[in-house]
Amino acid sequence: MTTASRLESPDAALSLYHLLDPEVLANPYPLFHRLRREDPVHWDAFLHAWVVTRYADVVEVLHSFSADRTPGPEQLAQMGLSRLSPLAEVMVKQMLFMDAPAHTRLRGLACKAFTPAQVEKLKDHIRDIVNRLLDTVQAKGSMDVITDLAEPLPAIVTAEMLGVPVSDRHQLKKWSANFAEMLGNFQHNPDHAEIMLRTIEEMTGYFRYAIQDLKENPREGLIQSLLSAEVDGDRLTDEEVVANTIITMVGGQETTTNLIGNGVLTLLRHPEQMEKLNRDLSLIPSAVEEMLRFESPSQHTARRPRATVNWGGS
Repeated sequence: MTTASRLESPDAALSLYHLLDPEVLANPYPLFHRLRREDPVHWDAFLHAWVVTRYADVVEVLHSFSADRTPGPEQLAQMGLSRLSPLAEVMVKQMLFMDAPAHTRLRGLACKAFTPAQVEKLKDHIRDIVNRLLDTVQAKGSMDVITDLAEPLPAIVTAEMLGVPVSDRHQLKKWSANFAEMLGNFQHNPDHAEIMLRTIEEMTGYFRYAIQDLKENPREGLIQSLLSAEVDGDRLTDEEVVANTIITMVGGQETTTNLIGNGVLTLLRHPEQMEKLNRDLSLIPSAVEEMLRFESPSQHTARRPRATVNWGGS
């Protein structure tokens, strides 16, 4: 059954499957508004998941439910989806899909790689990259915000931060976009399964090689820091470094690209806010926070209940 034929059913009117439609994705808020107004605790038959949209319910889900929601290889085998095991083997090692104490352990080790001094050192360098990208387009008098800034900026910064060749940034960007699409579509786009599997194979192979190279030729970068991080004798395994390098790379690229694009578009749609920002540059930090809220680059997330929950009679 195709996506189009599935969505012809009246029962599908509120399904988040509609986010696969570019027109709905461009403006998902009417769909979200209907969900919150008509069925705030909604069973989405196509996603096999409950969708909650009221603020208090969302907070409760984020605070109380489990982030450990990715089926492992064994569960996939039981579901007849063994071919997706390479995805699961990576995702179950990523902090994004862990609860304490596993999350606490990985976060503690990762924090050793993200020291305040390292982050502060990046700020000036990132400004230099931004200035260089803007200098390139200034003579033209116009620019494509995504192509000229929003895509190359996080791609360059991410490659440098990881400690891999900047010349590989285009391939890293392609892999990031594919992985982010899988997460963003709730892994319910079967037509792209082969692309995702190939992406995982190529990414893991690339970072395993990078780890081996760094062991033989140490140099600064996040991967090196993750390899070296130690807490009470505990260290990350190579596979944990690979998995969490991937999620860091994807998070650093896709959300940043989309935040810049969404932010510029939002300001163009609200020129009075653009003028207000131009008059007082001290508002930039709060403006960025507001962009994240108002036109978020990440529209949804998922959690798994630890036990049976009754909400609104559901």
